[in-house]
Amino acid sequence: MTAQLNPRGDVAVLVPAAGAGVRLGPGRPKALRLLGGEPLLVHAVRRLAAAPSVHTIVVAAPAAEVEAVRDLLAPVAPVTVVPGGAERQASVAAALAAVPAGPEIVLVHDAARALTPPELVESVAAAVRAGHDAVIPVLPVVDTIKEVGADEVVLGTVDRSALRAVQTPQGFRRAVLTAAHAAAGDPLTDDAGLVEKQGVPVSCVPGSEYALKVTRPFDLALAEHLLATGA
Repeated sequence: MTAQLNPRGDVAVLVPAAGAGVRLGPGRPKALRLLGGEPLLVHAVRRLAAAPSVHTIVVAAPAAEVEAVRDLLAPVAPVTVVPGGAERQASVAAALAAVPAGPEIVLVHDAARALTPPELVESVAAAVRAGHDAVIPVLPVVDTIKEVGADEVVLGTVDRSALRAVQTPQGFRRAVLTAAHAAAGDPLTDDAGLVEKQGVPVSCVPGSEYALKVTRPFDLALAEHLLATGA
């Protein structure tokens, strides 16, 4: 049954899903790789649609797959699908341009973070709603981090207490994200990075272990396990 989005919601979610995912190995675009028999994108959209504040979801799909992605997602949720660009930033910009009037909170979410819980979507949106211009979910860095030179010799140990691993969805006031993309020069893979370059403070909220990014075959195997155990 198709999940109905909230017509009174104040959140639009952009899902750039046009990447090839070469580190995952040969095959279809990464967002369309299977996890538990369904594409990563289907899992991601299903969880986004379950977040009560979400009014609109816009997916930027590979240009050659727009109709196929539209058909794929039709049974999941009412989603707008647009052609993505060659770079992630172009895909986000294309999706942002397709957001209708209304939602003033915009989240950007990686389809590869297919098991992200709806509660994290709501947490990020709530922080923007509370007055923050830009919000990212983060986890503490648990590994020891070394700075290494070109000759693979350790230069020093980085203090990890001030480091965080960044996840998505990243949340923004709509006007802030629009201005950041309008002023973008070199393409970045992180929308918070675009906003930072405009001098806008970026705040953090606790992330989720389930919001892992499927990048390599090992990540896909871990996500399969989590899905099988009820994620």
